[in-house]
Amino acid sequence: MLDRPVYLDNHATTRTDPRVVEAMLPFFTTHYGNAASVGHRFGWEAAEALEHARAQVAALLNAEPRAILFTSGATEANNLALKGVIPFLKSKGNHLITAATEHRAVLDPLKRLSREGYELTIVPTGADGLVDPESIAAAFSARTVLVSIMAANNEVGTINPVVEIGRLCRSRGIVFHTDATQAVGKIPLDSAELGADLISLSAHKFHGPKGIGALYVRREGLPVRLSPLFDGGGQERGLRSGTVPIPLAVGFGEAAEIAGRERGEESQRIARLRNRLHDRLAKRLDGLKLNGHPTKRLPGNLHLSFTGVDGQALLMALKNVAVSAGAACGSAEGGPSHVLTALGLDEFMARASLRFGLGRFTTEEEVDFAANEVAEVVLRLRERSAAAFSRKRNVLGIDAAL
Repeated sequence: MLDRPVYLDNHATTRTDPRVVEAMLPFFTTHYGNAASVGHRFGWEAAEALEHARAQVAALLNAEPRAILFTSGATEANNLALKGVIPFLKSKGNHLITAATEHRAVLDPLKRLSREGYELTIVPTGADGLVDPESIAAAFSARTVLVSIMAANNEVGTINPVVEIGRLCRSRGIVFHTDATQAVGKIPLDSAELGADLISLSAHKFHGPKGIGALYVRREGLPVRLSPLFDGGGQERGLRSGTVPIPLAVGFGEAAEIAGRERGEESQRIARLRNRLHDRLAKRLDGLKLNGHPTKRLPGNLHLSFTGVDGQALLMALKNVAVSAGAACGSAEGGPSHVLTALGLDEFMARASLRFGLGRFTTEEEVDFAANEVAEVVLRLRERSAAAFSRKRNVLGIDAAL
């Protein structure tokens, strides 16, 4: 018997790997210098650790270390990418392209730019959440300067054809940004193959610490130019001022190295567990709808809608399984997920949905427990709903009239 709730919300955040914590600890207590302090050994040690972490993160993308800028997370990386590159594109055009299923950390900065006079095209996706490269090509105009498409969706797990989209952008000299926050560390991503000019990522999505992310900025050929979001001490080549948190950077680097080393076998194991969870739920419950692409999806993602169930009641009733109804960052919005409505789900089905996120520490025992718990709760809620409906018919005299 499990002694604590089962955690299946690994798309919201992940447990920090103990190996990552172990690598970080000395930089809180022993090697605590500031990497910008160039006049003594404490600063030198910190600077050396920082550059080692930069190289570890770069290796995960098959990139040069100098292409990596550390940020506070993927939200800042997205904002720096989108708002930072714009000043250098004004002379070429003012048209921006993204997709309806992007994370708010991309949609909201682009919508802000649209309020400042830029033309924004938001292309639809298929019912499986896949962004069709042809829809991107069809949206191009002579004034298009920037395209931003996520590598993998944070809610339904669909993996987008970013290599093809990057190739389209590159052939036209259009800057291509991809938010790879959910994809990095889970599926192979090669910066050279992607052809992306800007790639956003965050450590806490693949068992690193919270509070640190990175932005890959292409350096090959004609380097991408950025304007900083804020000014200060000139750290990170003047593009991200502020003291870099060395313990977090070290943890990020360690998480990246572990992911690069273990990702292949780990992804296969997690995908098997995800399929086991889906199969066990499907055997117990009818009226299940899988959201997202059936095969082109993250190994740990399972997103389901449950017919005949109130989504909020379902979420509240799952006391022993930690899951979410959608993106953690959008939980305060109140309405149905913009991703699910973009996929064509009506409001009721969108609200009757759960996102299961499996990760490195998910076990078979936990999957079996969660499948049983979710099935029992859904059946109980459906029974109550049917009983309530029957009582309402009797009160209204509908059965007698028929």
